[in-house]
Amino acid sequence: QDTVQVLALIKNGARLPLKSDYALRGGDHLLVEGEQRDLERFCNEAKLVLVGQRHRNDGETASSVKTLEGVVRAESNLIGVSPAQARLHERYGVSLLAIRREGRSVEQELRSLRFRAGDVAVFKIEEDHAGEMFSELGILPLSERPILLGQKRFGYVPVIVLAAAIVAVATGAFPIAIAFPVAAVVILLLGVMSMSEAYRSIEGPMLVLLAALIPISESIQRTGGDALIAGVLANVMGPMPHVLGIGVLILAAMAVTPFLNNAATVLVMAPIAAGIARTLGHNPDAYLMAVAIGAACDFLTPIGHQCNTLVMGPGGYRFTDYWKLGLPLSILVVLTATPLILLTWPLTR
Repeated sequence: QDTVQVLALIKNGARLPLKSDYALRGGDHLLVEGEQRDLERFCNEAKLVLVGQRHRNDGETASSVKTLEGVVRAESNLIGVSPAQARLHERYGVSLLAIRREGRSVEQELRSLRFRAGDVAVFKIEEDHAGEMFSELGILPLSERPILLGQKRFGYVPVIVLAAAIVAVATGAFPIAIAFPVAAVVILLLGVMSMSEAYRSIEGPMLVLLAALIPISESIQRTGGDALIAGVLANVMGPMPHVLGIGVLILAAMAVTPFLNNAATVLVMAPIAAGIARTLGHNPDAYLMAVAIGAACDFLTPIGHQCNTLVMGPGGYRFTDYWKLGLPLSILVVLTATPLILLTWPLTR
């Protein structure tokens, strides 16, 4: 195929010159280069097997295997050693997929190639062994590579399942507590992801935080704490114009979010906001939506929302950098959301 270039042909460990009339046989190795999507199509149409895929242990599953990229450091034990001499597969269950040296792909047979400092290597390895191997061999891990050659792909199936769950909730066909768990079960039944992948995607600290704050939120309501706090705030917000009161509630949620996380902020502030609405005799929908928007729109710190945190490292941002765009953006959210909330959810039913 035009988009996939065959770099070398390897037979019985020896590299052969490329000839258009050579008939490929079982066991021959091809070294090819191209974009991932083109390589996947090429391998599927030609029924090729990724090197190392046949050597999986019986207990090794596709979900436990990851394709990781790392840089060979100057003090690495691999310097001057070939993959065969290092016995990577025997010792760690690792398959070396590719090496890039000085910005160019290495075209010689990987088995006989000798590692150099600065080589960028792509390994296929069981996730549980990755940390041990990288540490022992002196490899600096870079990132996980989404190389899916030889693995089943599902395209838009997850998107369709998610869209169906959203439509079911939006139309009132199913409550949210049923629609999304059912969607997750469907994803597992279709084999889009395995149980181990599902468990790894769960954020344990977040679950613990929410589990700890849910009883606190309930206790605030049962002991009358929400009414007490709401009464004090209602006395402050009562004389204010309603627009200003809703804006203050949005700002309060923005201020609390960096300390609790956005979901936890809603758990704590929602009963208080509902209490303020009851005290003032207003529709609580507007107050609850103000809390939701304020908790979801913290742009002032890198810790208020997980998305802010994720871009901090790759972007090289500092803590104070978030104020530069976050402050005007927060002001814009308050000025825009406040009148729209009152327009959509009037304070009087």
